[in-house]
Amino acid sequence: MNIIELLLKELNEETEKTRQMLERVPNDRYDWQPHVKSMTIRRLATHIADLPNWIALTLTTNELDFAAADWKEEIINNTGELLDCFNRSVQNGKAHLENATEKELEKGWTMRSGEQIYLQATKYEFIRMTFGQMIHHRAQMGVFLRLLNIPIPGPYGPSADEMELAMQA
Repeated sequence: MNIIELLLKELNEETEKTRQMLERVPNDRYDWQPHVKSMTIRRLATHIADLPNWIALTLTTNELDFAAADWKEEIINNTGELLDCFNRSVQNGKAHLENATEKELEKGWTMRSGEQIYLQATKYEFIRMTFGQMIHHRAQMGVFLRLLNIPIPGPYGPSADEMELAMQA
């Protein structure tokens, strides 16, 4: 497999696991947050749903400057909207990745806010970081849902909730 095929394989695997987590977000808890320094479920879920769009952003630009950009995530109010946003984001990221070349992945990409540079990496490295962000924030969502006593799916094998159900069967 070449690098793009490997990235597409990983994108497909991680988005399915992420979708399973996002499906669990309860409509009546979108404004809940476990701590004042934590995001609300709405903010966290919206960010997770938008992350695959960052693949397209990376492949079609050389940088994101938060001070100058008009980058805004959708306003999400329920899980139906959340899943719709996520599905569109995945389609967008996947389509751009399918049309990319390995040569494009070698080019540099920068994330900044004005003069403050947060990250400079190759486009490949930033796409991989985007996958890492999806996994990281999906795990955060798992903690949020666990604190609300909502059973969570296991991404790489059964979760404790799924094991408990299997033992009861």
